[in-house]
Amino acid sequence: MKILPKIFVSLILLSSLILTPFSAQAATISDSELETKVLDIIRSNPEVIIESLQSFQAQRQQEIEAKRQAVLSEMEANPTAFIRNSPTTGSAQKDIVLFEFSDFQCPFCAQAHDTLKTFMAEHGDRVTLVFKHLPLSRAHPEALPAAFSAFAAQQQGKFWEYHNALFENQDRLGEDLYQETARNLGLDLEKFERDRTSVSARRALQEDLQLAEALMIQGTPFLVMNGEVIPGAVELAEFEQVLEKVSQ
Repeated sequence: MKILPKIFVSLILLSSLILTPFSAQAATISDSELETKVLDIIRSNPEVIIESLQSFQAQRQQEIEAKRQAVLSEMEANPTAFIRNSPTTGSAQKDIVLFEFSDFQCPFCAQAHDTLKTFMAEHGDRVTLVFKHLPLSRAHPEALPAAFSAFAAQQQGKFWEYHNALFENQDRLGEDLYQETARNLGLDLEKFERDRTSVSARRALQEDLQLAEALMIQGTPFLVMNGEVIPGAVELAEFEQVLEKVSQ
């Protein structure tokens, strides 16, 4: 309660100094004097700035959560509309759907990959795993080429094998690995080259990025199981807990 009067006084003073530059008072104040007065007000009432920032951050977080929750609810109600042409593995029933947003060069995604292999080996008869590309290209220069290469492998029915090879050789990501993996999987190399540079590849990636943006995803990995967010590269036990929750 003691802070409120200071806030109101500060806002009134700031308004009178900044928002009315053509008033008689403002006309007689130089730019340096105006700056000094504003800085004096801020120094005398730092709680005004702190509270304003905190209020803005809290409001922004509420907006993010509200938008994300709206999309999560839609994904839970109609997962097929969000799966589209993304690669899937596990149950064909799609009663329990686990969306994975991942980056092939992200070390935390590699950790999640290992955990998901164990999880799906145990629950693949009940859970449908959907892979969504989210290459963080600014931090990971090979993330985008790897994503396009995995897309090309998907066009020949070898996405998951290619996906596994990329994560298991993450320290070797690059053109040599992309070509070597394609050969090892017996892919048609000419088609592989066409597909990874195609309009379809860019369109598929853009669809994944748009969904990630709608979910306000800040980093990878990001996972959603029947509307429940699983934050990052968590332990197997947390996947099990979420599965139990969405199965009730």
